[in-house]
Amino acid sequence: MSSKEKEPLFSEKNRKLFTDQLGRNNPVTVQVLGICSALAVTVKLEPALVMALSVTIVLAVSNLIVSALRNYIPDRIRIIVQLVVIATMVILVDQTLKAYAFDVSRQLSVFVGLIITNCIIMGRLEAFAMANKPWPALLDGIGAGAGYGIILIIVAFFREFLGSGTIMGYPILEKIGVYSFGYEDNGMMILPPMALIVVGLIIWVQRSRNRELIEK
Repeated sequence: MSSKEKEPLFSEKNRKLFTDQLGRNNPVTVQVLGICSALAVTVKLEPALVMALSVTIVLAVSNLIVSALRNYIPDRIRIIVQLVVIATMVILVDQTLKAYAFDVSRQLSVFVGLIITNCIIMGRLEAFAMANKPWPALLDGIGAGAGYGIILIIVAFFREFLGSGTIMGYPILEKIGVYSFGYEDNGMMILPPMALIVVGLIIWVQRSRNRELIEK
């Protein structure tokens, strides 16, 4: 490729920025980042979905902005600038949720504001956005956010389904008549320790799969 030729927007390299973080380089299961919110907001599927979308938006837009400004940010204040960008995005997301999804916002409580301290976001800004152009930085942010969100959704699905018998608040087990056979909801699934156990199982499966791919 000559210097005048532009790399395709969705080249293999750019696609990997997104796809790798969904699987073999997932920020939660491989890098073990963002665990706190994965434990705190996964009792129900709805708040987990909203949290996943919120983090993805904050991360993608923050990556894009920091990458666009990277050549103008003095090195000695880069962390401060990154925090200002993240905090601005979090405030916008938080106010939007309060305006249009107040019930979910109330369920998420302080955890939307704590997106500011999510180490996945700071890590991607520092490691990737500060060293790459805006388009790859945007894809990287979407990929990291989606990888994080997938884990939240999986954990929340099993915790709500087994712990409450519902999905998105809809009584699945009641509708299919499982309770008539004597089944009872597993109350342990809605306790915080079970979130850690479910995340641990996902990490075990993910790392086993990665090892198999490396051996091949």
